[in-house]
Amino acid sequence: MAHGTNHTPGLLPQFDDLEQQRVSYNLGMWIFLATEVLFFGGIFMGYIVYRMHYGHAWHEASRHLIMPAGAINTIVLLTSSLTMALAVRHSQLGQNRACARLLLVTMGLGIVFMCIKAFEYHHEYEVGNIPGIRFTYAGPDPGQTQLFYVFYFLMTGVHAIHMIIGVCVVAFMALMSRLGRYSPGHHAPIEMTGLYWHFVDIVWIFLFPLLYLMGYPK
Repeated sequence: MAHGTNHTPGLLPQFDDLEQQRVSYNLGMWIFLATEVLFFGGIFMGYIVYRMHYGHAWHEASRHLIMPAGAINTIVLLTSSLTMALAVRHSQLGQNRACARLLLVTMGLGIVFMCIKAFEYHHEYEVGNIPGIRFTYAGPDPGQTQLFYVFYFLMTGVHAIHMIIGVCVVAFMALMSRLGRYSPGHHAPIEMTGLYWHFVDIVWIFLFPLLYLMGYPK
């Protein structure tokens, strides 16, 4: 079929059919997520090395984090993964209004996550746990403790950036779905958004125990 004469809704001109387009989207997203795994993997490796060297200091530093806030955020993200999965399913069934509503709920949960994280960052600033800017920790091994907070802000900060991007993308997908741009034959953008969102959630599932639970039990 000639590309110039193909008027299938949602089909880009470089593809022969929607299935080929969906497979291409899928492959591209998995390649992108693989690069993200490598990126986060390097940070996690650095964390592991320094934790092995300064285990006691990092154990004590972890106890200063607001563990209930981290636990609540974990529940928030797990719930958002559920609403995202339901949104993808409704998109596959061609139920655009329901999909849009679920995407908005997912976006709202993402915003709740960021608000809780902002509260945590503000708390760390108030108590003087910001490395290089406002670090007034008076306990033992201040240098090693400061290094823990370097990794804490690096890991949660990079994750937060990914979450902000995800919230923006989900908002756009909700708008497109509300406008009826997707159908049972063309819903790949919603699926790709879901893959990205689940990846960000999975990263947090690793961050929560590594950062918040290391100091427990006392």
